[in-house]
Amino acid sequence: MVHMPEAQEIEALKKALALAHGELRVLRTERDLLKEQLNRFKRQLFDAKSEVSAAHQKDLFFNEAEVEGAQAQPAAAETEDEKIEVPAHQRGKTGTKRGRKPLDPALPRDVRRHELPEDERVCPHDGAALREIGVEVSEQVDVIPQQVRVIRHERVKYACPCCDGGLRLAPKPPQVIPKGLLSEAALAWVITSKYLDGLPLYRQAALLGRFGGTDLSRNTLAASVVRVGQATQPVINLLRDALLDSFIVHGDETEVQVLKEPGRKAQAKSYMWVQMTQASGEDGTGPPIRLFGYSPSRSTHAARTLYEGIRPGGALMSDGYEPYAAIAEQHRLVHLGCWAHCRRYFHEALQALPKDKRGPEQLPARFIELIGRLYKVEADARRDDLDAHALQQQRTRHSKPVLEQIEALALQHLHGVLPGSLLGKALHYLTAQWPKLVRYADDGRYPIDNNACENAIRPFVVGRRNWLFADTVGGANASANLYSLLQTCVANGIDGYRYLSALLVALPRAKTVEDYEALLPWRLAAADR
Repeated sequence: MVHMPEAQEIEALKKALALAHGELRVLRTERDLLKEQLNRFKRQLFDAKSEVSAAHQKDLFFNEAEVEGAQAQPAAAETEDEKIEVPAHQRGKTGTKRGRKPLDPALPRDVRRHELPEDERVCPHDGAALREIGVEVSEQVDVIPQQVRVIRHERVKYACPCCDGGLRLAPKPPQVIPKGLLSEAALAWVITSKYLDGLPLYRQAALLGRFGGTDLSRNTLAASVVRVGQATQPVINLLRDALLDSFIVHGDETEVQVLKEPGRKAQAKSYMWVQMTQASGEDGTGPPIRLFGYSPSRSTHAARTLYEGIRPGGALMSDGYEPYAAIAEQHRLVHLGCWAHCRRYFHEALQALPKDKRGPEQLPARFIELIGRLYKVEADARRDDLDAHALQQQRTRHSKPVLEQIEALALQHLHGVLPGSLLGKALHYLTAQWPKLVRYADDGRYPIDNNACENAIRPFVVGRRNWLFADTVGGANASANLYSLLQTCVANGIDGYRYLSALLVALPRAKTVEDYEALLPWRLAAADR
């Protein structure tokens, strides 16, 4: 018979042991979460910046839609090109020649003719003079480094020989920067070098010094760039009006640092908001537009300012950041979720697993495979050049059943994983964004993701690694304007340097709204052609 004090001690020991087991489970869980986070940070630092990590995961590639779409061609298509059997391999007879692509015929040619010396133009057999029967042609690309020159403006003075009242001076053409040191072409070169090529101004100053012995300071270049960016504001306003009148607008944002911002520390984070549209205008037939806008914050108030005046009844594509939901609700927009963001969470969860446990049977891999089926429908539609109505039918037939599978799988496992783990975060993001993620399947005009906006923001992020920060708020706003113009040119297939060169010449002469409308990238480029 156990005495009472001993029974109490045993019960206390059992409770202590259960508590210790509970604490051990908590510690193990925290350890696993910390190890998962550590591995994630290691991958971000040292792994390739790609969502493709291993050859054996080729069925999980993000572009599996394109791969599967190509493989899904009818068998008859494989036999369209005549096949020629050659020992050890098979070569397709497609009519295309192998080797170098021909150089652009529009490039200027410097023809250099190579002839035999006179004493070698004799036949070694019978001594007869050799006659020319043709030429053998080969071409090389030649580069002429930047040539720095000075444009000397001479304004002729006129005077009356009979009196002093007839003195006149020939006017100087208006300039975007009155009495500016740099010509319009030089300004266009500086701006495109910085905002398209990611070349910081101090390196440009060194290049100009090396090419032409010109001692230009970075401050001079920076001040000129800011003034040009401010002068383009009327054109930016017209672009914003056209973008906000579009049926579908994409939104995203990224960080930027401004050193001299009133009331804020130099280390404080500011933001560059990006808005874009694949086709502008109410009817969706206008040229694509890319707009950058600076704001010191990432708040809902900043978003409301940028989206003020957007056309009600349209659609807004974004990630899961909450201010976009407020914008969509305020303006009665259809809020679309981004499947690329959703997939990224599952990809991170898959990469957190040991390499030998990343097979297709793992839960993250199953979600990635299902999302890949959604993208296959989109790839097939692009391949077949389907219109919006036909695409909606394809989505109803093929995408919606896959969406039902994704939803069922998410609900089945949502409460079976740790919320703080990468897989838990992926599942909670998916379920929280679900109403927005499935809306794209209701209209063939809606995009499946926000990748186009991320691609538009990438040149800014790449450039930011080189120039690191903006000095003032005025410089940040000017940079936003210039990025907007150049990225809109890229989206429309327009040479940014040529456009800026023509814009800066015409901008000082613009007086009316019609004048500024003629300076929009696609209109000025058409007039230039």
